[in-house]
Amino acid sequence: MAMEGKADVITLTERIRVNGVPTEASLAANGTLRWKGSDGGERCLTVELEVLGFEAEGRRITLRAFMGAFKGVSCGGGSFGKRTRRDYVLELPTEEAAIRWSERLRDCINSLGRPKMLFIIVNPFGGKKCGRTIFHNEVKPLLVAADIPYTMQETKYQLHAQEIAYSLDLLKYDGIVCVSGDGVLVEVLNGLLQRENWETAIKVPLGIIPAGTGNGMAKSLLDSVGDLYSVSNATFAVIRGYKRSLDITTVLQGETKFFSILMLTWGLVADIDIESEKYRWMGSARFDFYSLLRVMNLRRYHGHVQFVPAPGYESYGEPVQQDSSCMGNTILTEQGQINNAKVQSCGYPGPVASLDGLEWRSIDGPFVSVWINNVPWAGEDVMPAPEAKFSDGCLDAVIIRDCPKSALLALMLKMSDGSYVKSPYVTYLKVKACRLEPGRRVGNPSKGGIVDSDGEVIARGDRANDGKQQDNLMSYGPPIQMTVDPGLATIFSPR
Repeated sequence: MAMEGKADVITLTERIRVNGVPTEASLAANGTLRWKGSDGGERCLTVELEVLGFEAEGRRITLRAFMGAFKGVSCGGGSFGKRTRRDYVLELPTEEAAIRWSERLRDCINSLGRPKMLFIIVNPFGGKKCGRTIFHNEVKPLLVAADIPYTMQETKYQLHAQEIAYSLDLLKYDGIVCVSGDGVLVEVLNGLLQRENWETAIKVPLGIIPAGTGNGMAKSLLDSVGDLYSVSNATFAVIRGYKRSLDITTVLQGETKFFSILMLTWGLVADIDIESEKYRWMGSARFDFYSLLRVMNLRRYHGHVQFVPAPGYESYGEPVQQDSSCMGNTILTEQGQINNAKVQSCGYPGPVASLDGLEWRSIDGPFVSVWINNVPWAGEDVMPAPEAKFSDGCLDAVIIRDCPKSALLALMLKMSDGSYVKSPYVTYLKVKACRLEPGRRVGNPSKGGIVDSDGEVIARGDRANDGKQQDNLMSYGPPIQMTVDPGLATIFSPR
């Protein structure tokens, strides 16, 4: 055995066998394992990037790796294709050497800040109702290989995840992971922010593993680092334990409050998202199918959008004369209401920043679509906000007013890469806060639209159903305000 370098950065070197092939191998202090392959070429494995965990028995160490098809000329460079599970069996010359190598591997893994215990919420009803199968077949094997214990609970009804997050003993866990679509993640967020100890609760890292219909958050996180969108890659991101801050949007109307992390839509996109529910059995293909139907029978809506522009977007819209009737600071201090129940006074009150003195601007309808986004992707193949960031303190507003049907169809075909925002029919801007005042359908004043936040209806404007308005969180017509609290939440993210 040889030890190279200074005492605090010793590289261990041994003559060992790797999967039965004798070779010279080294294990650096940073967890990089190097050896010669049977063809004489250098091979390497990096604990941080590719190792889930390991098992030691006698002189043998089994590394449980999760790695891609490497295409490069040196360790740590190049690019990776689809990752797969693979074991590497190291046979050391003595048990003492195996102990040293095991301690090095253990110290390296422990230094990475990976979660030690997870609470996992599985939604068995989302998307194609495969959440349970996805967990057992794809998620669980990786967690077991990484030696990460967990508690798993399935949701049984709508808002069950919110109830779980509200009452969960958070001290037992290093994160809450949702095997679901975006809706369950939003429920968890709202449950945490209703707690008496919300300031501590919201610091618990959240994770998302796609098992729903849209899966916009998982796609946004993986795409941000060029990772392939997959259940296994999303799971690996949680295992590795790297985290990033995430903006939270308070959606408010009077004393009614809701916390959002993905988007708010009204008009065409909301109609497609919600009215296509009857085709849920089609999976994500339901959106393409119903989009065509809606464009062919295009609706436009009266209304107003007011906003505080981010720097560089001050020329959009027209100035708004503020008066005492506007929703000013009161929206930031009044006690809120979630799911038609008062939030406890000790829950999260909303952003504390003042909106007084800020320049509000306005864009008036009629509108085809208004789409307010917090992250780039709304689903695995729909990118409405290519410039959106996870924690920039801004929302990305996408507004379509007059647009011919043929041009609209062409726009929708370009939503898969976000290039549709370059169209002259699309207004794209970043805002610090936003107010939506949804109106009636052009040519049919008895009909309104749908306001959809993170995939759930929060207001519906069909006068035939006015008596059922209490079934929705908010009323259709009065202004709905969105205000950003930068980086309030924390989410597991690929690195």
